[in-house]
Order: sequence, then structure tokens, then C-alpha cells
Amino acid sequence: MVQALFIVAVIFIAANLVYFFTNKTYRKSYFSTALFFQLFFVLTGVLLGFTVLYYLLSLDGVILVTSLSSREPVDPTFLDLLYFSGETLLSVGYGDMLPVGMARFFALLESGIGILLPTAYFLKAMDASRQKED
Repeated sequence: MVQALFIVAVIFIAANLVYFFTNKTYRKSYFSTALFFQLFFVLTGVLLGFTVLYYLLSLDGVILVTSLSSREPVDPTFLDLLYFSGETLLSVGYGDMLPVGMARFFALLESGIGILLPTAYFLKAMDASRQKED
């Protein structure tokens, strides 16, 4: 039963995404498919870049802990580092992994990029839309 509901949920999400990208009414809005995909690939590149950076930092010592009081280290597997990088870039910050040492600086930098980059793309789309109207 769970598998069937999981498949239905994935199909529902996919159908909504297909509808969004094939619906022509968004052409009257500020949405740009090209900018969307460009932002997606740039964010993916930044995500993977910071993941590798965190991995390299983890070779020198502990960079992620479960809490600041216990200082229990998180095993620096690629998937754990990818997860941490993703939640940092998207500014979710669940708090299940906390950076320590130099990783704190890079997490702050990644979080700033995660906020400013989509904002810049949004402003670029607004500007491009205004230029089309003129």
C-alpha cells in the first residue's frame, strides 16, 4: 500500500511539473524557462562544489557534529556531506548537523549564495520581462 501511494505521489508531482512547463499562460508572467534551468544547474554545481569542499575539509578533522554540547562527530560520507550542503544552500538548516571549525565559514558563505543567487536570477527575469514590454 505504501509503495502504491509513493508511486501516486511521484506521478502527481511529475504531472504538476509537466503542466507548469507546458502551460502557456506563464508566458504573460515574468517566468523564464531558460533562466530557471540556468539557475537549477548553477545551484547544482554550487551544491556539488561545496560538497567536495566539505569532504576535503573533513580530511583534516571533524567538520560536522550532531550538537555543540555533545560534539559527537558526524561520519563524513559523501551522502551526508551532500545532504548538509543541500540543506545549507537551500537555507533549510534542520539542525541535525552543525558545522565546526573552518566549515562554519564555508557554511555561512554557501547559505549566503543560496539566498542571493535566486534573488539575482529573479531580478534578471524581471528586467528581461520589462525589456520585452518596451
